[in-house]
Amino acid sequence: MNEIVFVTHNKGKAKSAEKYFQNLKFSTYDFELDEPRSEDLQEIATAKVKQAYAIVKKPCIALDTGFFIDALNGFPKTFVNFSLDTIGIEGILKLMESKENRNCRFEECLAYYDGKEIHYFYGKHPGKLTYQREGENRTEKWSDLWYIFKPNHFEKTLAEMNEKEREEKRKMDGSQEALREFAKWFEGKEKV
Repeated sequence: MNEIVFVTHNKGKAKSAEKYFQNLKFSTYDFELDEPRSEDLQEIATAKVKQAYAIVKKPCIALDTGFFIDALNGFPKTFVNFSLDTIGIEGILKLMESKENRNCRFEECLAYYDGKEIHYFYGKHPGKLTYQREGENRTEKWSDLWYIFKPNHFEKTLAEMNEKEREEKRKMDGSQEALREFAKWFEGKEKV
C-alpha cells in the first residue's frame, strides 16, 4: 500500500486527519508550507501540495481552509491566519457587533499529489458565529475560530463539543469533509 504524507504544521489538522486514515498507511510531516496570497482555495492547495511533494518526495496531501462570514462580504475568506494574527477572534466579534446575520462557513480544499497528477477534494461546514468566545482549548483544535463557530443545528461551539458530539455533528449539520472524501477515494483507488 502506498504511504500518504500529510505535510502540515497544524497539529490540530494532523490529529483530525488520523480518524479518516486508519485503513491507510499514513504519516504526518511537520512543516509550515508557504501560501500564495490568493482568494482561491484550490490555487493555494495546489501550491502547498507541490511544495510538500518537493520536500517529502512521496504521495502527499495538503489542506487549505477558508472562513467566510456572510455579513462581512465573506471576510476573512482565505486570509484566516492573517486575520487571526492581526485582529484575532475578538476583532472579528467586534466587526460583528451590530450584525444580525450570523451565518458563516468553513470551506476547504484538499489536494493530493503523487508526482504526476493532482486530485482535489472539497468540504464545506456551515454554521453561525457566536456573540462571544465559548469553549475550552482542545488538542484537536486547529484554529481559534473553534471558539466562535457553532455548526448548524447545534447550540455549542466546536470548542465546547467533545469528540462524540463532533462526530454526531458530522452526520447532522450538512457538512462535507474533504479529508473523508479523499480517504474514500484513495481506499477505492488502492483496491483497483
